[in-house]
Amino acid sequence: MTAAAPMTALTIRLEDELFAVEASKVREILDLVPVTEVPHASPFVSGLINVRGRVVPLADLRVMFGMAQPEPDEDTRIVVMEFDLDGEPMIAGILADKVHDVTDIESASIEEAPKVGMRWRPEFVRGIGKRNGGFIIIPDLGRIFETQGGRSAPAAASEERSAS
Repeated sequence: MTAAAPMTALTIRLEDELFAVEASKVREILDLVPVTEVPHASPFVSGLINVRGRVVPLADLRVMFGMAQPEPDEDTRIVVMEFDLDGEPMIAGILADKVHDVTDIESASIEEAPKVGMRWRPEFVRGIGKRNGGFIIIPDLGRIFETQGGRSAPAAASEERSAS
């Protein structure tokens, strides 16, 4: 029996936690760029950025994980990723307090997120990996963006109706 291939991941820091996103879904890593704020938008995706002439939503995972949102500093980066949302490819930028490195996380070391005892909603965590004696949170980006899209679309539609 062959062991499953390791997950090649880009590790990023949000607050004091290490997160891992699939490296194959990362398109590029940017220094901070100007952000166009979107009025009445969800705090999760409150702005848009220009990535090589394309309008891209900028998401802040710290909002979904109930973390503090400090002002950006010299380590803050935007990780531009492409992933599937409802079967369609989507490009989004994700704020990171710091980008670390690309590493392999052995599939045998990835466990399901516990249902209790976590500070994050377990449905937003695809798994928890172990590396160098510490834990790495693997967020479920598809589910996070689906949830936010599903929540914010009806609210935006009702606000448009009441404004007209």
